[in-house]
Amino acid sequence: MHNFYFTPFLLCCNKSTSTGGARSSARDTDVSSPLVKTSSRLLFIAICVFSCNAGDGSETQYRTLRERMVSEQIAARGVTDERVLKAMQTVERHLFVPPNLRHKAYNDSPLPIGEGQTISQPYIVALMTEALKPDRSMNVLEIGTGSGYQAAVLSLLCNHVYTVEIIETLGRRAQTMLSSYRNISIRIGDGYNGWKEHAPFDAIIVTCAPTHLPAPLVEQLKEGGTMIIPFGERGTQELVLLTKKGGSIVEEGLIPVRFVPMVDSGGVTY
Repeated sequence: MHNFYFTPFLLCCNKSTSTGGARSSARDTDVSSPLVKTSSRLLFIAICVFSCNAGDGSETQYRTLRERMVSEQIAARGVTDERVLKAMQTVERHLFVPPNLRHKAYNDSPLPIGEGQTISQPYIVALMTEALKPDRSMNVLEIGTGSGYQAAVLSLLCNHVYTVEIIETLGRRAQTMLSSYRNISIRIGDGYNGWKEHAPFDAIIVTCAPTHLPAPLVEQLKEGGTMIIPFGERGTQELVLLTKKGGSIVEEGLIPVRFVPMVDSGGVTY
């Protein structure tokens, strides 16, 4: 999208037409003269060129910010999977945040997206993605679609992403945002129950924190599959990587985190 900025050019023209002194005014100018017509055409061309450059510059700036985000926030903290780094550099995070917060899209922090929910810090998105060891053969279940950003990143690395969002407003918005992604399916419903119709899943990623491990998600995880999920009450949550082996769950604690709680349709925390 191009932004049009008329004021700077008009100010320049006003300055150039006032060089004859303080008495110069619009009444001193013959608007039908060839010089004025030529100047007007040049001004129009200049505005168009400036507008195009302004739009291109904005995209260039976002691309630069993504590159810095990946190098300074993600790779510098130990995420090494080149495919994950490339996906984080490819997905345009600023499109998944409210327009008034796009200037903060590549900051090292989560951001509000409405309905009391947030888009996760870029590093956390990358860390959780890498922990699943994604590849093109995998079908992944995501619980908590939110803005759709995490699903977009996973879609570049996996066969198919199935994502569930309990808040209808966010789910509908994500459906629109992700409509061009052919390997993402979105369901509006209670993520605690997973998506049984498409189980078992090679991996499950949970972006909201229950106080206990949801049994339906364990059942829907394929043998040998992995699940990454934050556990605990607010202020005492831990990001945990789970692996299903022989029907049992092997748990590995990763880092302390702070996620929104997993809730049911009535807003009660699981």
